[in-house]
Amino acid sequence: MSQNKETKTIMEFLSENPNVDVSHAWERCWGIQTGIIERVKERFSVEKHPSCAGRDYFVSEEHPKHGQLEGSFTAYSGEEVDWLVHSWLGNRQRSILDINATVFLGQETRVPHLAVIFGTIPFLYFYAEYTPRMDLRTNPDYLMKYYEPVNKDFLEFRAQPNWTRFVSHGTYLRSLMSPVCVSSHAELNDENIDHCARYLETFINRWFQWLDEAETVPLSERAAQQEYDLKVRELGYRYDPMNILPVEVFGEEEASRMLDLRIGVDQIKSVANRWDRS
Repeated sequence: MSQNKETKTIMEFLSENPNVDVSHAWERCWGIQTGIIERVKERFSVEKHPSCAGRDYFVSEEHPKHGQLEGSFTAYSGEEVDWLVHSWLGNRQRSILDINATVFLGQETRVPHLAVIFGTIPFLYFYAEYTPRMDLRTNPDYLMKYYEPVNKDFLEFRAQPNWTRFVSHGTYLRSLMSPVCVSSHAELNDENIDHCARYLETFINRWFQWLDEAETVPLSERAAQQEYDLKVRELGYRYDPMNILPVEVFGEEEASRMLDLRIGVDQIKSVANRWDRS
C-alpha cells in the first residue's frame, strides 16, 4: 500500500476508512452538479435518451466488502449536445461516492467539453476539466485560447495547502487530462465543498462565455471532429480504473452493460455518420 497521499488508489483510501456516512456530502455535491446540468439544459434543447430508461434509481445486491451500491444515471442528447450526463454510484453509509456531470458537445463549435466530478473516498475528491477537442501539443493556438486563460486559477487551486493532488493510476486517464485539469482531494467538510463551489462558479461561467463567443466549425471539418470527439468519449470511460468497482459488485456482464450506457454506445451509433458528406 502506498504511503504517499498523491499516489494511493481509491481502493486503498477506502480500505482505511470503509464505513463513513457521506450522506451530507452527497446532498451538497449532487445539488451543485444539478445546478450545472440544469443550466446546460436551459442553454441547449436536449431530450432524455431512451437508453437510460429505468435508471433513475438502482441498487445492487449486498456485497461483502462494499455493501449495497446504489445510484442513478440520466443522459440527454440533442442537436448541439451529443451526450449530457448526470449520474452517481456509491454507498452513502460506506464512504464511497462517484458523482458525475459531463457535457460532450456537438461539432458545431470546438469549445472544450465539460466534466465535473465529486467523490468521497471518504476524503472529498474534486475533478474539474475542460476536455480538449484536439491535440494540445500540436495546436498551440487552441491551447492559448482555451487553456492559458485558466492557468492562473489552476495554479492557485494547486497552491492550496489543504488540497492534495490525486494521481490516477490509469496511464490513459492521465494522458487525457489537460494542463489545467483539477484532480485533487482534501478533508471531507463543508469548507472544502464551498471552495469547490466557488471555483466552479468561475469555471462554468467561463465555459458559457466561450459558447457565446464561439466560431462555427465549417461543415467540411465536422466529420473529422466528430470522429475525434466520439473516440475520446469512449476511451475515457473504457480505460477508467474505477471500472473495477462495478465489476466487483455487479459482475462482469452487468458492469459491461453499465459501461456501455455511460459511454452512450446507442447514441454514438445513431449519430456516427452525421457529418459524412462523401
